[in-house]
Amino acid sequence: MSVEGTWNVSISTPIGKIKAVVELREQGGALTGTAHGAGEEVPLSDITLDGDRLTWKQAITKPVRLNLAFDVTVDGDTLQGTSKAGHLPSSKVTGERRPAPERRA
Repeated sequence: MSVEGTWNVSISTPIGKIKAVVELREQGGALTGTAHGAGEEVPLSDITLDGDRLTWKQAITKPVRLNLAFDVTVDGDTLQGTSKAGHLPSSKVTGERRPAPERRA
């Protein structure tokens, strides 16, 4: 199963929902990615796909500096799971893949 594509992700935190866009690509047999949100773009690290379980890490600086660890289950064009920041409680994560743009002939 491919997880490549652009995903609209929502993280339910104690201070409200945070929306982000996660882009995942396969390059040379390895997954690479970036996340966009809160006016910043950050690279994803330690991206692992094991069956339908997808995990990755990312560091953000806005609204506060945090190191996040994501653990989600992918089901077709949707995902759900958790995001954990250090000693803070886990936050619920949901997302859906954006449709691929139509290619023009």
